[in-house]
Amino acid sequence: MSGAQLDLVLVGGGLANGLLASRLRATRPDLSFVLLEAGPMLGGNHTWSFHGTDLGPGQRSWLEPICAMNWHSHDVLLPGVKRTIGGGYHSIRSADFDRHLREELGDRVRTKCPVAEVGATWVVLGSGERLEARAVIDGRGAHRSFPCGYQKFLGQDLILEAPHGLQRPLLMDATVEQIDGYRFVYVLPWSEHHVLVEDTYYSDTPELDLPALRARISAWVAARGWKVAQVVREEAAALPIPVAGDPPVLDRPMVGLGAGLFHATTGYSLPVAADVAERICAAKDLSAPALTALLGELARRHWEGQRFFRTLNRMMFRGARPTERVRIFSSFYKHDEAMIGRFYAGKLTVTDKLAAMRRGVGTMPALAALKSALS
Repeated sequence: MSGAQLDLVLVGGGLANGLLASRLRATRPDLSFVLLEAGPMLGGNHTWSFHGTDLGPGQRSWLEPICAMNWHSHDVLLPGVKRTIGGGYHSIRSADFDRHLREELGDRVRTKCPVAEVGATWVVLGSGERLEARAVIDGRGAHRSFPCGYQKFLGQDLILEAPHGLQRPLLMDATVEQIDGYRFVYVLPWSEHHVLVEDTYYSDTPELDLPALRARISAWVAARGWKVAQVVREEAAALPIPVAGDPPVLDRPMVGLGAGLFHATTGYSLPVAADVAERICAAKDLSAPALTALLGELARRHWEGQRFFRTLNRMMFRGARPTERVRIFSSFYKHDEAMIGRFYAGKLTVTDKLAAMRRGVGTMPALAALKSALS
């Protein structure tokens, strides 16, 4: 595939480019493309999730085969709040993502394939091989600099000695001790003995004290009476949560985190990645200039559309004391279920925004809330 010019080269085998490659294979079988990943497997070491209300029915249908689990509802547990919320919840594990895409794409996938240089229409691999294409789409995820806080976590996949008893995900257990910002435990039940447990923080800093987080997960698990037979794997990250900044300006085709294509408050990126994949597949002109213009406009519109969420982030990170941020989330989860769904989907109405601001401001000192919102 390196001899003739390709239609597309996708650099980085993470979520955004992986979903794009899957849709290209399904909807544009006439196109020649290759998906390059520096690591040994596509998707790295991640778990991605989305709410059923985040996507349209058509999108859910093509994503469902990749999902490890599809639940009808999920639970949240915060001070003064205990709720089961419907709408569906779905999760993809990177191992399943890798296996599905390899089966689907065949020799279009090249792993253990680092790149040395990337241009809008060419790539030089670490081996010295040069690939030419109508366009190169960069999805490696390095984000530009913007003022931000962080959503950081350590997750452990655990095999338990006895059934855990969970019927659905526990998206937030925020009744835990509040440390280093807003802290909650996130739990996905893969099977009756297998769970993912993440210790998560909305923190001012990206640093992770992994031994301390492991100890906190162990304590939370023990408090539920669970006994761990095996720690299967760990995943950790510190995701930027923007509080301000200008829209991204793209000088070549980019997708994913590098283009700012994620939910500003939750950090969820899969719904945006699915939408962008469909937009690219529907484009008639896949040349580098046309894709740069298309993706640049999508990135700009998405960033502008997330303005309200960046305002909420400023209120959380700059207006509330770190260990009191839990009050903001407890207040939020008292909204009706439909509004919560629109929040995660990034589709709040004007009425929703007014209600969110009113409740959010009520959880912190008035002057601090006003200053943080306007800063």
